[in-house]
Amino acid sequence: MRIKKRDVRIAVVGLGKAGLPLASVMADSGSGFEVVGVDIDERRCEAINNGENPIPEESGLDELVARHGGKELVATPNFEDARGCEVFVVIVPLFTDEDKNPEFSALESAFRKVGGVLKKGDLVVLETTVPPGTTEGVARGWLEEESGLRLKQGQGQEEQEQGQEQGQEQGQEGEQERGFYLAHSPERIMTGYSISRLREFPKVVGGANRESGVRAFEVYKNFVPNLHLVSSARVAEFIKIAEGCYRDVNVGLANELFRIAEELGVDFYEAREFANHEYCHLLLPSTGVGGHCIPVYPWFLIRAAERAEQRGKFGSARLLRAARGGNDEMVEYWAERIILGCLRVNKPLSEVKICVKGITFREGVKELYHSRNLALARSLSEKGLNVFVYDELFSRAEVEEGLGLRFLELEEVGEADLVFDCFGLKIESREKEKNGESGHGRK
Repeated sequence: MRIKKRDVRIAVVGLGKAGLPLASVMADSGSGFEVVGVDIDERRCEAINNGENPIPEESGLDELVARHGGKELVATPNFEDARGCEVFVVIVPLFTDEDKNPEFSALESAFRKVGGVLKKGDLVVLETTVPPGTTEGVARGWLEEESGLRLKQGQGQEEQEQGQEQGQEQGQEGEQERGFYLAHSPERIMTGYSISRLREFPKVVGGANRESGVRAFEVYKNFVPNLHLVSSARVAEFIKIAEGCYRDVNVGLANELFRIAEELGVDFYEAREFANHEYCHLLLPSTGVGGHCIPVYPWFLIRAAERAEQRGKFGSARLLRAARGGNDEMVEYWAERIILGCLRVNKPLSEVKICVKGITFREGVKELYHSRNLALARSLSEKGLNVFVYDELFSRAEVEEGLGLRFLELEEVGEADLVFDCFGLKIESREKEKNGESGHGRK
């Protein structure tokens, strides 16, 4: 099955930090696809249609939105405007609740709205990272309930390859004509580099059945050069989560080795330099793991393992749990190190002026979701310490009014008695400088 160029309209549901770059790359692909972006934010839609990029920190996105906004890419808050589309790509956030279970409300709402405009033969692709089994399970169910259609099996399916009798096949014909296609292609972008990642980084797609996977591959290959078709949506789901778990575990290992090295009086950075080679790549230590992805995805497998254990099957996920716990503990580890540094300053502890430098989850990206650096600043403040923060990406009003923390301008940072650089992991204090001593952490 092949998709002809210039005859497909694609709806991208969700024009956030992942969805808008994807929609823009589709519009810029030269494939002639008409792209309809659906988002609940009316102001965002209006800006895009005026050629204005609502995510200016995303490299290369200004140019694409200016070129295609309101033309090849039309944004709308109304799902009815997407009724004529043949392909629907859903890329809305999936968060976890207080118990680390996925909170599906936004995803369910999006899928049910897609189901309300779905037609036979349409393709739906889920890009949101989800627990394995979501695409072929609840996502399929939402679409079927709202649309009255069924997942289309098509030629080449396992059921038909088993040699069904002709009468059976004829009986199924009407059902197949009423079908839709469903696939999963997890986003693999990085905030700030989304355009280049879409155009260069390997991307996978897998269907809820074989025909759906092939159909999605034929569409996506027009704007994703490095595309790979995998055997199922469940495999595609697992690939993305495994990638996040790999990162989390390796960050956890780096953090643990760093702490042990400190206790042994070993310079971790020197040791790391010579330990790393073709078969070993130790990552850098940190204050923990933040953002929308890595702190969240391991919990999808941890919870799945717990359910397996309840059914009497193996599924401990001990390593994933240990990595999550170890990375989250780094906030208190650094809080203790900072307090020890404050005790060396010739002032009462409550009067030592502390500056936490850099509060985003990743350097250079204005995003605070699950930021361990922000959590560190708040932890110190809750302990009654005299804490200020500085981050070049934020204004005083954003920090003091929006976050409830006190802010220092760059020229004021030098007035602090102790400065902790969250990205350099370096503690510097006036007292140490007077005594000719170096800071803790990276040198």
